[in-house]
Amino acid sequence: MESPGVTVISVVGLILAFAPAVIVIGVLFRWTADARTATYATARMLIQLLLIGYVLVYIFEAEHPGVIAAVLLVMVATASWIAIRPLRKKTWRRYFEALIAIALGGLLTLALVSQAVIDVDPWFSPRYVVPLAGMIFAAAMNTVSLAAERLQAETDQGMPYVKARSVALHAALIPVINSLFAVGLVSLPGMMTGQILAGISPLVAAKYQIVVMTMLFGAAGISAALFLLMANRSLPRDG
Repeated sequence: MESPGVTVISVVGLILAFAPAVIVIGVLFRWTADARTATYATARMLIQLLLIGYVLVYIFEAEHPGVIAAVLLVMVATASWIAIRPLRKKTWRRYFEALIAIALGGLLTLALVSQAVIDVDPWFSPRYVVPLAGMIFAAAMNTVSLAAERLQAETDQGMPYVKARSVALHAALIPVINSLFAVGLVSLPGMMTGQILAGISPLVAAKYQIVVMTMLFGAAGISAALFLLMANRSLPRDG
């Protein structure tokens, strides 16, 4: 059921929203003659979001913690696999390093925010836990992915592990730190924008967004740091 405060997007409007993406894909094709990855990613995004829209209807009505636990497990497992995508050698060891890092950093942050900050009742309430988990795991996934790729690049060039680890962590955190600088001045992030569109007070929306920004920064940084620590024995050995 749509919220009365939110304008429903028509099919035509949804198609028009793809115009900027089509332009970028066209530029990629003209400049590199290879726009397959971008085209595939865009198509996959469309299919995934349409499917998850239907799935979430069931998930949001679930009253059993086992269902939510299974959803979180799928999220972590998928995020961990995507995180190691940029690496040349995708081994099971690296996957489990990413899995442990994202699970620990993400779940600890999710537990703190959902239980101590927002006080979700019951603790597995899907309307809170699933969206929060999605944001947290996505942030952790992106940062782990950037950290892994940068650590590999630096160590391949002969940089000592300790220095490479520092460079990788700083580089991996650039996007999330930039978002901290930009929020409120350059951008109004997704949760805040969504709440404002739904008619929520901008001040209330701002408080929620503060919680979101801090949880994303924390989850991203903790997960990246854990991954870099575990990668000490594996990533530097690549040739």
